[in-house]
Amino acid sequence: MQNNPDEITDAQKSTEGSGSVYIAYVIRSGNTEARRRYSEFESLRNSLAKLYPTLIIPPIPSKQSFGDYAIKQSKAKEDASLIARRRRMLQVFLNRVASHPILSNEHVFHRFLERDVSWSEVLHSPPLVNLPKNILKAPAHNPTESGPAYAALPVPSPSHPLRRPDQRFLDSESFTQKFEAHLTGPLEKVTRRTAKRWSEHSHDTAELGAALNALSLSLPPHESDAVERTGQAVDAAYVGSTKLVQSIEAGWTEPLHEYAMFAGIIRRLLAYRHQKHVQYEMTHENLESKREALEDYERSEAEAQRLASALSAATAPRRPSASPNLTPNNHNVALPGTPPAQEGQLQNPGLSPQPSASPVPSADSLTQSPTQVSIPDPDELDNDPWGAQGQGQGSVWGQGARSQAWANRISSGLSSTIGGGSGSGSGSAMPSGADASASTATVAPSTTAGGSSTAATSPRRGASGAKGILNALSYSFQGIMDVDPEAARRNGISKTRDSIGQLEDTLLVAAQDLKYASSTIQADLDRFQRQKVADIRDMCIAMAIAHRDWAKNNLSAWEEAKKEIAKIDPHPNQPPPGVLDTARPSSPQE
Repeated sequence: MQNNPDEITDAQKSTEGSGSVYIAYVIRSGNTEARRRYSEFESLRNSLAKLYPTLIIPPIPSKQSFGDYAIKQSKAKEDASLIARRRRMLQVFLNRVASHPILSNEHVFHRFLERDVSWSEVLHSPPLVNLPKNILKAPAHNPTESGPAYAALPVPSPSHPLRRPDQRFLDSESFTQKFEAHLTGPLEKVTRRTAKRWSEHSHDTAELGAALNALSLSLPPHESDAVERTGQAVDAAYVGSTKLVQSIEAGWTEPLHEYAMFAGIIRRLLAYRHQKHVQYEMTHENLESKREALEDYERSEAEAQRLASALSAATAPRRPSASPNLTPNNHNVALPGTPPAQEGQLQNPGLSPQPSASPVPSADSLTQSPTQVSIPDPDELDNDPWGAQGQGQGSVWGQGARSQAWANRISSGLSSTIGGGSGSGSGSAMPSGADASASTATVAPSTTAGGSSTAATSPRRGASGAKGILNALSYSFQGIMDVDPEAARRNGISKTRDSIGQLEDTLLVAAQDLKYASSTIQADLDRFQRQKVADIRDMCIAMAIAHRDWAKNNLSAWEEAKKEIAKIDPHPNQPPPGVLDTARPSSPQE
């Protein structure tokens, strides 16, 4: 451990700023002293974790368990061993923060060490007051500077899978889990059991030393000194065992517990980086989905514009091209669009060709919405220029008249869909275009042709009248759901483009956060690894020094006891050593 000027010199009872008694830890930093309670240490660490979500914040000693409160009740906070352990670990926490290259420069930490600074005021002042509720919706480099792009970031679960995980951090997660499992598993259990047995051994030696001292009082002087010195050696073993237990706890057990908490901190740090990676992937997926939706919208818009262009081109009137054969003076030439059966009637120059009414739309076309009216094929009109009458086998009508008939057929479908076919009192479903063409005709068709036309169109008129009411209802329901499909489509395009722009900004900040978090966390993990190696070395040296001092003290005490024991005369029934060697009986085999 590095030696730093921050030191907790004492733990005192205090009631300052509170109606109840609490333990205040006196912190000496340079020439100043500050008093902080455990809850303020905890608040400092939580604040540093929010300000620096990509750094490994050192742990503080855990809170006392409910079992300790249940057993010791009101005396739990006054436990001397608990206070001493917290004092040591809180000092280690301060030293680790002070030795960190980034955390040591934090002004919040400096104010924590200042004298006569209210910690409550620090918590309710910048930068802590500017921290967001969720650090995942804030920039990783400075969580106090948030924005709309960060507010749009998703909040994924730590268990959300990644499509393209980073192998480096997968290895770090695996190593951290194994390290934590080993520390919290066999190593911590054996260490706790060893400390418990050393503590029991020290209590046993204390009782043994007291018994030997009591025995020395009832023995003769030349014997009592040796027994008393032996009891003192046992007492020294008790003191040495107690110091050994304390040294093992401070130099080995507490650092092990601290590194077990470090493993949990690193695991949560890697989970934060994992969530940042998931944010990037989810934002990227949402952006791709919006782009595909925009392509669909634009494809539909292009198709609608193409259909509108075709419709406008079809409804535009065109002047028929002049032909030298079609002259007003040539009365023997058939006019364009005249059926062969009526060519004889055209010999009379006073008569003009009379095309029949425009074709009546079918019942199926009447059920379509205005945006779904089927556009007829101009080739059909070329083959049957006179509609459903079947008249005219080979002659071709003029280009302008054919376009007008096509437009009339389209407008008949639109008017039938919108008007419902029940607007006239007679119940006729004649489209407006057909009415206009009929009003411009000078001579009515022949009786035979008119009769066949009436007979052919009367069923369709009845069907269109029946469909009109249903058509009006369906159009009303469609208007409720989608008043203007074209406006809705364009509105969807506008909203999708806005969403794409926002997602692009969000993707940019997510990528920056992921890059910063990955590099910063990896750098702090490397620093932590170097720190861990140095701390494990110090832990092993502390364990060796503790046992060496214990053995050295025991050796000195037992050497003093040996000197006193050597002063006691040999047993009276035992001959001198030389006599034993000469008077030893021979073996029966000899």
